[in-house]
Amino acid sequence: MKCLLVASDSAEVLFYWTDPEFEQNIQEQYGAAHEEGQKPPALEDSLNTRFAPIIISCSSMIDRIDDCYTSFSTESNHIYVLHQFDECLYIAVNGDGDEREEDLRRKIYVMRKLTEVLFGMVTLSSPLLRKELRPQDTDQRNFLWKKLQGLLGTYSRLREQDQSFMVEAVERLIHPTLCEQCIEFLERRLVQQINSSVERAGEEVLHAFILVHTKLLAFYSSRNASNLTSSDLLALILMVQNLYPSNSDVEDTTPEDTDNASAPDVFYTPEPSPTQGSSGAAGAEGNDTPVFQFVDPDIQMAEDSLQALEFPPPDPATPSRVFLEATIKEGYCPMMPHSMYCLQLWPGITLVLLTKIPNSQVAISVYYFLDTFTNLEKRLREGPEGAATPRGQPPLHDLRSKMDKFIRALGGSDVQTSQLQNAWAEFKSKAFSRTGPGVSRELLPWCRSMKTQLCAVYRQCFVAETLGGAQRLSPSLQDRALAMVQEKLMDWKDFLLVKSKRNITMVSYPVQGVL
Repeated sequence: MKCLLVASDSAEVLFYWTDPEFEQNIQEQYGAAHEEGQKPPALEDSLNTRFAPIIISCSSMIDRIDDCYTSFSTESNHIYVLHQFDECLYIAVNGDGDEREEDLRRKIYVMRKLTEVLFGMVTLSSPLLRKELRPQDTDQRNFLWKKLQGLLGTYSRLREQDQSFMVEAVERLIHPTLCEQCIEFLERRLVQQINSSVERAGEEVLHAFILVHTKLLAFYSSRNASNLTSSDLLALILMVQNLYPSNSDVEDTTPEDTDNASAPDVFYTPEPSPTQGSSGAAGAEGNDTPVFQFVDPDIQMAEDSLQALEFPPPDPATPSRVFLEATIKEGYCPMMPHSMYCLQLWPGITLVLLTKIPNSQVAISVYYFLDTFTNLEKRLREGPEGAATPRGQPPLHDLRSKMDKFIRALGGSDVQTSQLQNAWAEFKSKAFSRTGPGVSRELLPWCRSMKTQLCAVYRQCFVAETLGGAQRLSPSLQDRALAMVQEKLMDWKDFLLVKSKRNITMVSYPVQGVL
């Protein structure tokens, strides 16, 4: 009896996920009420009927007292947890006692994290996010909702069965010799060969890592890459498990000499390939960013764990667009666009490549301007005292020159660029002309308009673009990368699959405060 719903403040369903028991309960409650001979209402319509009073009451409370309740329980022992992100209301429900209020709140933040990874800075504009979550085209909407439902289903399954997702930590599969060899192999052979190839179409591999089920075997980051936060890495592992679910029946390749799962760990070391010393490559550890950004523990890398879920495999040559936190010399961007390639070596073992795309600099500029307009909004709301530019923030005339330069650099005559140009012209006429109101509260609507148009340009550049175009590693290059890593790990395959399934209780997990 589980459900998660995302709705607009007008009670429009933007997304829903239910387990079979909750869906059956809804159909029994509302399907039986339709007149004989008429088609029963669709599940979405029944959910809308069920949740509309809650959504409308929340909107009314926010309008009248700028506050709202965050949880409640019913006489039938259903627990409801609510969280408002801008103009979107997230509601998580449990009716079977399996989840506490804390668990439901975590699930809401997981959903929010997934939308950030999939849609990037579009999530910073509620009107655009509503359109993204609920496309007008029915087929597109069904495809997107099925994808998000699959991710939440995978998360729920992993949370029940996998140590790392129980405590929200990234786990490492430890074998010193093999880990060192693999990191060196990723750095000196795989990433170098891909990044020097003419078939990479302008993309550059920034991170490469190997997963065995949900465990990290090896991780390499190029020297000009930002650290990959634990929060983002755990979200990517979830996406990989959704694409290539672990199947214990198919993957039961345990050799006869390793049947005893309770035997002590003995490092199995086949004849290693010749190497030239350790690589000193950057790893994914060392970040204190909260995993999934919905709890606030200190995260550490650990050792083993378990299983996963199902989803039809994608075309391996087609990358996914993901948006990850990055701090580089050009600036900070909380949702930098990357292409993610998931290449399945064998069932249960996956190579993941994260690449920088050619026009990613636009994302840094968009975030800079969004941050600037957000700070300006805050100052304008404070009244005349806050209108002056605080120390450490760029003056408005500096913003003017940079925005003019950014719009010229965008070029083109597409709709989104034109709308940004128009919004910027309106803003300048209000803020800088002698007849305009100047820097005052009257600028607030134009600040909001600028933020919406910036997010729309970001969407056009990174979310709406067709990934099947020229900006992608060629299929033949991916095939060669896959073959190289398979050759490297062929002698280790069975050992790794067996070791990764061992459910060893880890005493080094620091499970600290949640939310």
